[in-house]
Parts: sequence; C-alpha cells; structure tokens
Amino acid sequence: MKVIAFLGSPRVEGNTEVLLNEALRGVREEGHEITIFRPSQMDISPCLNCDGCVDTGRCIIHDDMEGVYEAIRRGDRFVLASPIFFFGLPAQLKAMIDRCQAIWCEKYLLKRPIKPGPHGRRGLLLMVGGMKREIGFECGDATATAFFRTISVPEHKRLYYKQIDAKGEILRHPEALKEVYEAGRELVRG
Repeated sequence: MKVIAFLGSPRVEGNTEVLLNEALRGVREEGHEITIFRPSQMDISPCLNCDGCVDTGRCIIHDDMEGVYEAIRRGDRFVLASPIFFFGLPAQLKAMIDRCQAIWCEKYLLKRPIKPGPHGRRGLLLMVGGMKREIGFECGDATATAFFRTISVPEHKRLYYKQIDAKGEILRHPEALKEVYEAGRELVRG
C-alpha cells in the first residue's frame, strides 16, 4: 500500500510534525511505503485561476506540483497534517490544495476521476492549534474534506488537538500521541 503524507506546517519539528511522525510510525510498523511532501519547502506556485486545466485536467504551471500530482494518482492512503492558522490551513499547504483544481476539472468536468486501486482510497486528517474553540478546526476540516473528495478519497478520519501552541507542547500529551499512532495503524489495516 502506498501512503502519501502532506506536512502542512512550516515549523520544523513542531507539534504538527510530531503528530505526523507518530501516525507514520504506525504505518511503517505495518510495513507500508510512505512518501512525505512538505509544501513549505517546495516550489509550488499558487493557482492562477487561468482555466488552463479546464479542457485537459492538467495544470499549465510546471513546478514541484508535478510530483504531488503523480503521488496523488498512485496513492492508496493519504495523511494530511496541519496546524490551524487564523481558522484555516497555512498558506503553503493551501496553495498545494488549490493547485488540485486541475484534478477537480479532470474529475468533475471531464468525468475522469482517479480510480481506486485494490486497497481503495482513505485518508487521515491531523490538526493542532492554540485556540480554545473548535471553529478553526471545523474550517480546516472543510478545506481538507474538499481536498480529499477532489482527489477521490471518499472517507477520512479527523483528529484535532486544541489549546496546543508552543513548539513541542504536544509531547506533554501522551494520549494524543497514542491516538495518532493508532490512527496510522488503523489507516492501513482496513
């Protein structure tokens, strides 16, 4: 099974990365192949809304998204890990998601959705943020849900952790680390 992970945080070794690493530890222990993308360290231009993909389902911009598109097409399981910034996903991750407009066009306008492999396609969404209220996580989940459905991932599990902000603070929450580890194992078992 091919597992594709997207690390949405620009903070190196921050709470989001710790959570993602725990989930992927569960995946690795089950013996599956993992590819990780870090949009904040990639050359990804924002979507230009130019309609260049409308007739072909292919983006006219040539940058690091080409590797992301390829991985999305061949993946079986997807993990999206992100902090919440001002009630949404960080700009670098959002740029990557917006560039999936080409896949949206291919799926919905050209009627060529990504076909599931023998394992099907499922996702896992991990979010963390300093806020006390849940609205920011709901907003992040709405964007992630649109992304997952566009790339033909019909279902995903959601885990989020609020009131966790300082770098490394998630390490003081062993129950969260255990939960994401188990979620990673569960993702590749079903």
